Amino acid sequence: MVPRISAQVLTLEGCYTLVRQNYPMVKQRALIEKMRDFTVSNAAKGTLPQLSVGGQATYQSAVTRIPIEVPGLDIPTLSKDQYKIFGEISQSLTDGPVVSQQKELARVSAAAETQKVEVELYKLRERVNQLFFGILLLEAQIKQTELLENDIRVGLNKTEAAIANGTALKSNADILNAELLKTEQRRIELRANRQGYADMLALLINQPVEESTVLETPPVPGLSPDINRPELGLYEVQQKSFEVQNRLLSARLNPRLSLFVQGGYGRPALNLLSNTFDFYALGGVRLNWNLNAFYTLKNDRELLTINRSTVDLQRETFLFNTRISLKQQGSEINKYQALIDTDNRIIALRDQVKTTANTQLEFGTLTVNDYLTYLNAEDQARQNLLLHQIQLLMAQYAYAVTTGN
Repeated sequence: MVPRISAQVLTLEGCYTLVRQNYPMVKQRALIEKMRDFTVSNAAKGTLPQLSVGGQATYQSAVTRIPIEVPGLDIPTLSKDQYKIFGEISQSLTDGPVVSQQKELARVSAAAETQKVEVELYKLRERVNQLFFGILLLEAQIKQTELLENDIRVGLNKTEAAIANGTALKSNADILNAELLKTEQRRIELRANRQGYADMLALLINQPVEESTVLETPPVPGLSPDINRPELGLYEVQQKSFEVQNRLLSARLNPRLSLFVQGGYGRPALNLLSNTFDFYALGGVRLNWNLNAFYTLKNDRELLTINRSTVDLQRETFLFNTRISLKQQGSEINKYQALIDTDNRIIALRDQVKTTANTQLEFGTLTVNDYLTYLNAEDQARQNLLLHQIQLLMAQYAYAVTTGN
């Protein structure tokens, strides 16, 4: 079922669907299907009657002669230059197995090419993940920057009140205003970065990703160590192709039996005692057995065996490397989970310190610089939590993409 996507809300699964629809390589699938249909159609024509036209002109050093003379009977002598033009219709009686395997090979080859496209399309998920989660992280950082601005404004309001009461210097307000401007600069930078990521994602999915577009935080995926990547389907189809090729080799070893009808015009025709041009016709059964295929049969089958072994090694190597990646990604997931637990404890402590600092600033027992130090420490702790939360989710989806689940 295709996920529902609107112009205002984008989901990760929806982006997966859109990038498949928009990526130019997806058009190759239709071309592969057309090529398959034409190839299968051509192979099927191998069972239809075959029409051929031929001709020859020869000069012989000798011709057939009757070595007797009969008084009163003129026996003609054949000319040494002889001519023949003919047309023939033949119908094979034994090519069915060969044609059947040729059609199957065309289908399997097309399936392999289609699966290669699927492998390339699947790799796009990694690019979508990087952009999608990058935007989520930047949006979270923008929100946290706005919270920091609010905390600075709270401190600024208290400082201005203290200045009005004559218990604080105007320079304290200047320090807070400067810090407020620095925070605004950071927000501008984060929004610019967010727009850059959004523009790249928009190109991939062929959909506008505006500043107002909401990217929905995806749920935590179910993680399974089972590997279901499209590469495994490609290896399976390639092995099937070798099996079909092996059956085709066997089918081509069989003798060919066919019916034929031939008609022509030449000198001599079928009557070898006539030296005049004449029409002729003949028909019958023809047996052909091309023994050349036996010369290379052993080597051809050895090559197929080597190709099978090569694909088996490629599959084994792919699974080996994929399992290594899963081990590494599993460790990353555990690391971020541990960091998030620590971040929450740090934030709780930093929040207590900030609350106390607000009270001290209000009564003039805390300098503005110390107040900003406490605010920035809490902000950094919250930024770390946001970063680790997005990194954890991204690592979990990277694990899911790696397994193909």
